[in-house]
Amino acid sequence: MDVLLQQILNGLTLGGTYSLVALGLTLVYGILHVPNFAHGAFYMVGAFVSYQFMSAWGANYWVAMLGSALVVAVLAALSERLIFHPLRHHEGLHPMIAAIGLMLFLEAGAQALWGADFRRMATPYEGIVNIMGATAPVQRLLIIGGAFALMLALHLFLTRTVTGSTIMAMAQNREGASLMGIDATRVAMLTFGISGVLAAVAATLYSPIGLVFPSMGNLVITKAFVIIILGGMGSVPGAILGGLIIGFAEAFGAYYISTDYQDIVAFVLLVVILSLRPEGLFKQRAR
Repeated sequence: MDVLLQQILNGLTLGGTYSLVALGLTLVYGILHVPNFAHGAFYMVGAFVSYQFMSAWGANYWVAMLGSALVVAVLAALSERLIFHPLRHHEGLHPMIAAIGLMLFLEAGAQALWGADFRRMATPYEGIVNIMGATAPVQRLLIIGGAFALMLALHLFLTRTVTGSTIMAMAQNREGASLMGIDATRVAMLTFGISGVLAAVAATLYSPIGLVFPSMGNLVITKAFVIIILGGMGSVPGAILGGLIIGFAEAFGAYYISTDYQDIVAFVLLVVILSLRPEGLFKQRAR
């Protein structure tokens, strides 16, 4: 039982982080209908900005998280305005190539500013809690609590506020929402800003138990794409469920099979689930 509970905690830690990143990615996809390959770079920038706040400027962990969220939100909104907005009428590869170019630019910028070395972010929460025989570092519990609290806040924002409703309307039918008087440009920038906040918070939560380096977002964004495909492109509930599925699969796979194959589990699941349900776990909601 203690082994089972330990893997459940590990799965919730990974799943919560993946879900936050995938949520930002699926919101942007719902607006642009283009996969934002630069989203992993936003995750990486969020980690480095928090690291800078804490290591160089001596900021509190929560102040660093807030500062990182604001910086990445502004960066994401500017990216939409300067890069993706001019390409809104272009189909096919143009927006995807622009996203890849932005990703490479941000990675090179991070390497120029902070170097290519691996860094570890400090955390004020270094204790360990015993839960029914399982050991859980306080930082992991913080990741679980913070991730699901933010998911709940996002759900309430999208379903209970007028601004959130405009985002959902744009994701479902961009042309129809524009005809109803919704400002597509404002909503697109807001959506990118929210995606930046989600990426930065996810990175700040997870980095104290991982490492911070310029290419850290590459594997995360690859798994995020797997998650939104599993859950259904453009589906917010699908992004959350897909993230939890991948998180639990990796946690149990690493323990019962081998840690060497942990990162392969996501892609095996992708093949299995899509062979049974090609449209994903949730039907596609973005049009």
